[in-house]
Amino acid sequence: MGHVEIWVLTMCVIFQSGYGFYLPGSYPHKCVVGDPLSVKVNSLTSIDTEMPFSYYSLPFCKPKEGVKDSAENLGELLMGDRIENSPYKFKMYVNESEIFLCQSKKLSADDFKLLKKRIDEMYQVNLILDNLPAIRYTKKEGFMLRWTGYPVGVKVQNVYYLFNHLKFKVLIHKYEETSVARVMGTGDAVEVMPTVTKEGSDMPGHMVVGFEVVPCSVVHDGTLVNKLKMYEKYQSPIKCDPNAVSMPIKEGEPIVFTYEVAFEESDIKWPSRWDAYLKMEGSKVHWFSILNSLLVITFLAGIVLVIFLRTVRRDLTRYEELDKESQVQMNEELSGWKLVVGDVFRAPSNPALLCILIGDGVQILGMAIVTILFAALGFMSPASRGTLITGMLFFYLILGIAAGYVAVRLWRTIGCGDHKGWISVAWKAACFFPGIAFLILTILNFLLWGSHSTGAIPFAVFVILLLLWFCISVPLTLLGGYFGAKAHHIEYPVRTNQIPREIPAQKYPSWLLVLGAGTLPFGTLFIELFFIMSSIWMGRVYYVFGFLFIVLILLVVVCAEVSLVLTYMHLCVEDWKWWWKSFFASGSVAIYIFLYSINYLIFDLKSLSGPVSATLYLGYSLFMVLAVMLATGTVGFLSSFWFVHYLFASVKLD
Repeated sequence: MGHVEIWVLTMCVIFQSGYGFYLPGSYPHKCVVGDPLSVKVNSLTSIDTEMPFSYYSLPFCKPKEGVKDSAENLGELLMGDRIENSPYKFKMYVNESEIFLCQSKKLSADDFKLLKKRIDEMYQVNLILDNLPAIRYTKKEGFMLRWTGYPVGVKVQNVYYLFNHLKFKVLIHKYEETSVARVMGTGDAVEVMPTVTKEGSDMPGHMVVGFEVVPCSVVHDGTLVNKLKMYEKYQSPIKCDPNAVSMPIKEGEPIVFTYEVAFEESDIKWPSRWDAYLKMEGSKVHWFSILNSLLVITFLAGIVLVIFLRTVRRDLTRYEELDKESQVQMNEELSGWKLVVGDVFRAPSNPALLCILIGDGVQILGMAIVTILFAALGFMSPASRGTLITGMLFFYLILGIAAGYVAVRLWRTIGCGDHKGWISVAWKAACFFPGIAFLILTILNFLLWGSHSTGAIPFAVFVILLLLWFCISVPLTLLGGYFGAKAHHIEYPVRTNQIPREIPAQKYPSWLLVLGAGTLPFGTLFIELFFIMSSIWMGRVYYVFGFLFIVLILLVVVCAEVSLVLTYMHLCVEDWKWWWKSFFASGSVAIYIFLYSINYLIFDLKSLSGPVSATLYLGYSLFMVLAVMLATGTVGFLSSFWFVHYLFASVKLD
């Protein structure tokens, strides 16, 4: 099968399913009966505060060997994940019940107050087994709801209850593979890595394919746990009823923790074990979003084809059919866009800033397209936490070369080939967006540090980000700027007059049209935006990157059409200042996204508590909106620049 056929087949699968693929992680872990299984714990999370905290910040049981951090990649650290070992220990296919974990010290006033606060803020405990998060099922109005993690406790009639007994169910599947195939590279070749033979390898093994938890609040007999050691059996039956609570927390009293675990064979195969987490209902809504975008594109395309292309082509055809004398006479009777021929390529105000924004926009847009495409093809596996953020950061750094090239070449085009100042433009392009991002993240990080949240970026990670910025991104941007300075600048098809033409008074302010133009791109993505916001702020898993890739392509098309149509409208009323307007015509979609973010905060995140949490939300939203404005504005400007250049290159009006 050729490369073209493979590409077409892959894209067809993505467009048909909308979900894309995912790689389930590394090869399966074969465990024989009795093999130890260790449960890990991630940071406590809550949709009420958006500030994660360490699991051991609460008076929970600690492992015998002490708390140890798991190795975390850069993406996990930036997302606030802090994965640590937990005291919960299992043995493969060995059911155990009434396992005593520990008895905490008597709750101090501070611990009691902190527990009540975390329960009020609806914090969740996130346990992990074999890289699978613990999943919890609840019933509501006849529907089965799926959650990751379980709440710290619950408040009933002003009394706080703690979930101190956990009932685990581990789904396992027979290990059937005799060898593990790892696909090396992207070609057709497959290298088969045989399983290493060791003593006992011929014994039947199993793989973990599911991890479920049922939290319960039970009262223990304190006299039965005084002499018990960790992992010994509690000498009394424990009835775990998730619909009842009976363990209130009280200041000055200890808390007893126990658990039980049951293994159950499942038909779920190892490659499909993440399906329960990635299953997202409402695929019809995603298709409705895409259909809505297609309708917007069709509407704009109709305007472009019927009004714009027809009119322009008719004018050009009439002009080319005339002889030279008639052309001279026609030039004296010019109207509309033909009148601004001597000013249409006049340098805009603040040309350096425009070049910097376009360069950064190309970098962000390229990062978004490549990252989402890789995610849709399955390379951003959910089994590898932080891969998506790490991939975005990597592609952003590499595409610095594109930012420098585009910014400097546009600068030379505006300057009619002048090389002066290109280093300054490339340097500012390398520092503009990352500088604003670092400023926002630093301010938000101080808020997180002040709250002792694990979501705060460690100082060492800040140093790493600075090194990546100045040692990789900046040099690549300067290198791209060097190539842009060496490349031939784009020549204008017409000359620019020395004296600027006066722009006639307009019936409507041009900025009103520019701001209104952003509603059309926003209409193509607002449905998908809801799912993305829910994934970020409400702890839901988002993995429909196939849909997201389609929406991104449609967004690019709509932005190009909107900016192109608006530019033509401005030229028709003899307004030759189209440079910045073409950028903000499509970039103004960011305003509506920010307004939607505020609406989402008010109506969907009603439980968000405290000014710190609201500030974090608005700060991250502002960061996202800035990136969207640069990317969409760049699409609008480049499409308008191509259109204006093509339009005036098609006929000589000098």
